[in-house]
Amino acid sequence: MKRVVIVGGAGRMGQALASGLGELEDVRVVTLVDLHEPSVLHGASFASSLEGVDDATLDVVVDFSSPESAVVSAQWCGAHAKGLVIGTTGLSETQRASVEQAATKTGIVIASNYSVGAVLSERFAAMAAPYFDRVEIVELHHDKKLDAPSGTSLSTARAISDARKAAGLAGMVDPTTRATVAGSRGAELDEGVKIHSVRLPGLVAHQEILFGAIGEGLTIRHDSFERSSFVHGVAIALRAVSSQPSLTIGLDSFIS
Repeated sequence: MKRVVIVGGAGRMGQALASGLGELEDVRVVTLVDLHEPSVLHGASFASSLEGVDDATLDVVVDFSSPESAVVSAQWCGAHAKGLVIGTTGLSETQRASVEQAATKTGIVIASNYSVGAVLSERFAAMAAPYFDRVEIVELHHDKKLDAPSGTSLSTARAISDARKAAGLAGMVDPTTRATVAGSRGAELDEGVKIHSVRLPGLVAHQEILFGAIGEGLTIRHDSFERSSFVHGVAIALRAVSSQPSLTIGLDSFIS
């Protein structure tokens, strides 16, 4: 039985995790941590910070709150030898370094997306990348998401770029030579992979990877229609993480 504390437990993602993880036979959500007490505790206790949690009552901390909170959680878990699963995106280089330092003291899993479908779509994109001339990514999220591009699109773009490099392909060159409106062609990552970010109410998390070659195209699309879609991946991560020092980036290594 994995005893879990959820940081950001009053948020929409925290509530979805508390509900979904609480239904699993081998997981027990013991505490929800947030500045404000959640309206629904899902059978767990409440604490306003990790400092108010007895470390003897838990095995793993799950943090889907903010970059600043993720660093605090990493430092706390490192000091108390508790596993940590981070789903927060938008960490700065300094914040990322703090998480990596904590991973020298305990096990940490950090991923940009905990949907199994999203992980597989990234894997499929890397498989397709060497066989197409160009590729662009469109990521679509709800209008409360603060960072852009999404961590998922950045991870996907890097996987595509790495696959093209491994195949000995040159970087892609944008054929557009004149932009009537600056930025209309999106953001460009390594090897010329373009990313376009959409933020609209009503969306949750969606991504299209569009490949093109002479006479054909391939679109790989993934949709998370509800936040409950991330529960399965989080469960995989928290079952795998331990207090042994390690840093695992992404879910890919856990999915055969």
